Amino acid sequence: MTTQADVRLLRLSLFPIALLLACAPAMPSRGMEPVVAERLYFGRNIGDTLGVSDSAWTVFVTDVVSARLPRGFTVWKAEGQWRGADGRSRREPSFVLEVVHPPRSPDMDAAILAIIAEYKRRFGQEAVLRVVTLGRVTY
Repeated sequence: MTTQADVRLLRLSLFPIALLLACAPAMPSRGMEPVVAERLYFGRNIGDTLGVSDSAWTVFVTDVVSARLPRGFTVWKAEGQWRGADGRSRREPSFVLEVVHPPRSPDMDAAILAIIAEYKRRFGQEAVLRVVTLGRVTY
């Protein structure tokens, strides 16, 4: 059975540890390089029906994405939900593309914007979600 005295003793014994951790310097990041990780979310529906088939996606990746991201990228299938301009929530199958690159890269930004524009044009899409995350990486 735990008493109030036991709880107070535990709190007092943990306080110096918490204080030391709070005052400790951040771990050095030797060997870590700054990067930007970007995820693009491509919905597959056109209207309320599946419009971007696996084969159409494969052609898009081969013709558009690979040409603009020659250093590499990762793609996977996903299922998502979003709210359109008309205010309706929609669930739809999606593709996610992730690319990691050096920060402040105008060429990379232009390539990603071109990929987004071409997907929207080619498949009549309202939007492609772009999420940018700053990070650090080591190889």
